[in-house]
Amino acid sequence: MAKNGATEAEQGAFPSQLIDERIQELGDWRGETLARVRALIRQADPDVVEEWKWRGVPVWSDGGIICTGETYKSVVKLTFAKGASLEDPSGLFNSSLEGNTRRAIDIRENEAIDEEALKALVRAAAALNISTLKKPKKA
Repeated sequence: MAKNGATEAEQGAFPSQLIDERIQELGDWRGETLARVRALIRQADPDVVEEWKWRGVPVWSDGGIICTGETYKSVVKLTFAKGASLEDPSGLFNSSLEGNTRRAIDIRENEAIDEEALKALVRAAAALNISTLKKPKKA
């Protein structure tokens, strides 16, 4: 088992390939929803890096984690690592609202996704990550 919780087989595969496989193995509305939000994330941030962590969780990063894409029986959950620090004028965050750091969006079957609002959140999360990266100290 690798340090990040991936199995040896998962270590040999590319994260994007593992996400593709997850979408295929779900084979229902959750796979379709995960594929749709993945496409939106990639549209919003062409520099996004796909990762596979914690024994099977798709993660999208740019300067740090933007969000994770977990699938459960009744929801696809997008958890934004620094969601509490993001403006959410469209009110997409509907889960994990009590914490000081993360915020999540639970998407249920047949629920419409506000695509433009989601892309704006992704861009804001990436911008926040990049703005908080350690800057070199001036001599």
